[in-house]
Order: sequence, then structure tokens, then C-alpha cells
Amino acid sequence: MNVIVVVAENPLECDVSDISDHAVINLQSTDFELFQLPLKATIDLGQLSNRWKELQALTHPDRFASLGESAVRVAMQYSIRINEAYKRLKSPLSRFAYLCELHHCPIDAESNTSMPLEFLSQQMQWREDLEEAQTSSDIESLQLEVDELKERLQLSCLNAIDIRADFTDAAKIVRSMMFVDKFQQDIDKKSDVLERI
Repeated sequence: MNVIVVVAENPLECDVSDISDHAVINLQSTDFELFQLPLKATIDLGQLSNRWKELQALTHPDRFASLGESAVRVAMQYSIRINEAYKRLKSPLSRFAYLCELHHCPIDAESNTSMPLEFLSQQMQWREDLEEAQTSSDIESLQLEVDELKERLQLSCLNAIDIRADFTDAAKIVRSMMFVDKFQQDIDKKSDVLERI
């Protein structure tokens, strides 16, 4: 079977007799379209992984070597696009943010930093606790709290997107998740420092 790989006006064609139902790959597709997934926050990670492997096999630059250097460059573009989409969909935080953007509710994390007072108070307390942490036990205790909040925020975001289709609320939750994600990086750094002591 012939698979048409569409890159703007430059389609590439190659013979792929072992792939039957994936005839057109378009770089202009959304990540969800590219991976043949429903436009939802909850996705099947196994299906995502399988489709990623299929797309990589279809667009691997070596397959286009006989068509010349420009065909290989185009295949490389595909490979990059496929990998970026895979990474974005695999991460819940990135996937939620992407869905908000697709539904015209930008995250604007750099310019929109408004957070509920209770959330900010908790962040300040955590930062103090992290600064005062002297042992791995102190870090573990803080990590449990962070993990608990991460799970609650993720469930809230899944609900906002998949159940209520409230992307404005989802964007607010994503901004909170980004704060927690940044704090997680700080915990990891402090944990590394304490392990070296």
C-alpha cells in the first residue's frame, strides 16, 4: 500500500505493504488527530505508545534515503513533530494545558499568576518547610503532601475537562499544577543536596 506523508505542499510517497489503516499523516493535524485519540484529558497510554511506534516506523528518515536528501529532511521534520506530540500527550500536565489551548483558554502562566489565597499560603508554608528540611525524613513528609495535592489537582482537571467541559476552570487548575510541578523540582534539588551530606 502507498502511504502519503503530507508536509504542507511536499508530499512524500513510499511503499508500506504492512500498514493497512494509516494512509495519511499530516503535520497540520492536532496531536490527538495525529495519534488517533479522542480529544479528552483521559487517554489510553498503551494506545498512545503503540501509535507512536507506528508513526515512527512510517516516517523514519532511513525509509526515505532512496528519495534523496530533501526527502530525508522532511522525514526528520515528521520525526520531530511526532516526538513532540508524543511527549505532550504522555504528560498529564502538558496534555491538559494543550487541551485548554485547543479550546481557546490559554494558560498564560507567565502573565496570569493569580491563585487562590489558600493555595498561595500552602505554597509559602511548603517553601518554608523545604528550606528548613534537614533530613530525608523531612523531605519524605513534604513529598507525601505534594503527591496528595498533585493527585487532587489532576482529578479536578480531568473532571473539568472530560465531565464538565469547563476549560476556563481547567486552565486555572493547570496553572496550580504548574506551581506544584515547579515546587517538585525544588524538592528534588533539596533531596539531592541532602543525599550528598
